Amino acid sequence: MSSAYHNPVLLKESVDGLNIKENGVYVDVTFGGGGHSREILKRLGDGGKLFAFDQDEDALQNALDDDRFQLINQNFRYLKQYLKFYGIRKVDGILADFGVSSHQFDEADRGFSIRFNADLDMRMDRSNQLTAFQVVNTYSQEDLASVLFQYGELRNTNAMAKTIVLARSDEPIKTTDDLKKVLSRFLPKMKENKILAQIYQAIRIEVNQEIAVLKEFLEQVPEMLNKGGRLSLISYHSLEDRLAKRFIRAGKFDGEPEKDFYGNINVPLKKVGKLITPSAEEIANNNRARSAKLRIAEKI
Repeated sequence: MSSAYHNPVLLKESVDGLNIKENGVYVDVTFGGGGHSREILKRLGDGGKLFAFDQDEDALQNALDDDRFQLINQNFRYLKQYLKFYGIRKVDGILADFGVSSHQFDEADRGFSIRFNADLDMRMDRSNQLTAFQVVNTYSQEDLASVLFQYGELRNTNAMAKTIVLARSDEPIKTTDDLKKVLSRFLPKMKENKILAQIYQAIRIEVNQEIAVLKEFLEQVPEMLNKGGRLSLISYHSLEDRLAKRFIRAGKFDGEPEKDFYGNINVPLKKVGKLITPSAEEIANNNRARSAKLRIAEKI
């Protein structure tokens, strides 16, 4: 695995958080370049087992040659289903490093990065039908505004959506540069990259159904973890982190935790330690770590 593919963020901290048992069963649901998986395997004994998920076919080239390792080319929303296929009903730890890998950002033709001109794609799984082109060129003004507001946490989303709809009525918006030109009046020079990143993030989340996937994944975690099993979650933006924090605290995404007949809080997980963020040294070595947040939880 080349660090050029993906430099693992909070590597030691996230794997330490799993409190690995030598003969335990673990899952890395965001394999990518395999950095976190390699570290987990280092700490497993001969009787241990590691399953990894990645929906991006490019990640398959990084598969690890180890009898204790199994890479599953699927979205981690299917965690329970595919582990059951391999005869696994409970595991001792699950690690997730959400977001886009360095490789996906650096591959210009994927359309994830604001640095390159590319076709509007943004699919993590290139077999999926929905692309960024379809979102930009076929969504209604109302739906576009909703995507930009909810997932990009942007202002002026109604005006942005109206501008997109008017522009595409003349000709399709085909590339990332086309989109940038269409929205140029919303991109003041001092904030251009920040706002563009928010726009790209919003469209990417919609294309890949990232929020729905995250919720489906988290809802499976309590059932899949053994008692005392650990969950180690790395997120990169407030939408992901908010969901992770709420689920760990309340066992659901909205409202207060469930209580039993006696008023005792009844939740499946408890948080372990405090929120962990990268050190200044790690951020200096890997700028993409700057917004990372790690939360650790344990099955009660």
